[in-house]
Amino acid sequence: MKFPGKPRSRTAAFLPLFLLSLKILQPGHSHLYSNRYAGDKVIRLIPNTEEEANALKKIYHQLKVDLWQPSSISYVSKGAVTDVHILQNGSQALLAFLQEANIQYKILIEDLQNTLEKASSLRTQRNRRYLSGYNYEVYHSLEEIQNWMHHLNKTHSGLIHMFSIGRSYEGRPLFVLKLGRRSRTYKRAVWIDCGIHAREWIGPAFCQWFVKEALLTYRSDPTMRKMLNHLYFYVMPVFNVDGYHFSWTNDRFWRKTRSRNSMFHCRGVDANRNWKVKWCDEGASMHPCDDTYCGPFPESEPEVKAVATFLRKHRKHIRAYLSFHAYAQMLLYPYSYKYATIPNFSCVESAAYKAVNALQSVYGVQYRYGPASTTLYVSSGSSMDWAYKNGIPYTFAFELRDTGHFGFLLPEMLIKPTCTETMLAVKNITMHLLKKCP
Repeated sequence: MKFPGKPRSRTAAFLPLFLLSLKILQPGHSHLYSNRYAGDKVIRLIPNTEEEANALKKIYHQLKVDLWQPSSISYVSKGAVTDVHILQNGSQALLAFLQEANIQYKILIEDLQNTLEKASSLRTQRNRRYLSGYNYEVYHSLEEIQNWMHHLNKTHSGLIHMFSIGRSYEGRPLFVLKLGRRSRTYKRAVWIDCGIHAREWIGPAFCQWFVKEALLTYRSDPTMRKMLNHLYFYVMPVFNVDGYHFSWTNDRFWRKTRSRNSMFHCRGVDANRNWKVKWCDEGASMHPCDDTYCGPFPESEPEVKAVATFLRKHRKHIRAYLSFHAYAQMLLYPYSYKYATIPNFSCVESAAYKAVNALQSVYGVQYRYGPASTTLYVSSGSSMDWAYKNGIPYTFAFELRDTGHFGFLLPEMLIKPTCTETMLAVKNITMHLLKKCP
């Protein structure tokens, strides 16, 4: 409501004129990534008022920014951190607007192309493989990861069995490793998936690390021996295989799957908004061009359908579901889609508390933990909520390092520390499940 003679704030007054003056070019799909990100910036903003938040929403929409945090413009609100990747031709416009409107900001990454090239040159200097075999301290392409899985399947057949649960939209096999000592007796199981969002490379790196640690320490570490003797682990190192491949070849910051939509030129669905639990409600978008697009219907994505089918089939013996994301340094549990307390809250809460403490004991890295809806934000159609609703009592989603300094470009030198501390958290949750909670 406008009052006669009441001056409008600078933010509100400046925005319409500013948006009219914008003529932003769309990003061209253009290797490294063909200089695609030259001059692009990553900027962190924290709106101080709802008015600033609304102004930012408008300008983000207009400039078609790539939101790194939160995942959707609808989450931009007073006091909430927003990290945006902005194209070179939009960054001047955005910075001018922020200065004019007096909104505080910080440039996290000055030139994205430079940062990518530095990471890449370090990667080529460090041998992709150690002489003794596979290097777990570098990021690997999909092809390398799948070759590694085949190799382990051949060389460690006593503890590993590899199988495919289906095919992706582009026809790639969806491989899972079943890890554990074979036994005739009934064994409970833990499901672990990584890389549901393509650009979150630290996820697949952790899944590989977990398998390596299990194989290397099975004989020497009593905890690991107990885990593999008493449980099976189903590990899916790359959930979103098409998107992950695309993030290596075309667009480092691609998030979604790669399915086509007959009505729109935009491709892909957010594989973590495509599950049949409060599908396409709050925190998911119905627009195919959005990063949080929920898809045309639940389980529309063959990757999601394959995992859901597998989990449904084995839900009697799968007792825990762990999914690995980046970035925010959080350990989340249900619910994501509503503010409510889960029935087995005390057990899940104490597992999370102990896991986060164990993680912090290595390098002092602090994680927040709690229900996803209050700790992060409300989102519908997530794999974690779906797994919980389908009878898997311990479901967790990790948001790995960091809190934004590198964002999705976590350097390879941080793979080892990140995975080392995360291993402790996972072992903690697993032992908690074996000991305490039925």
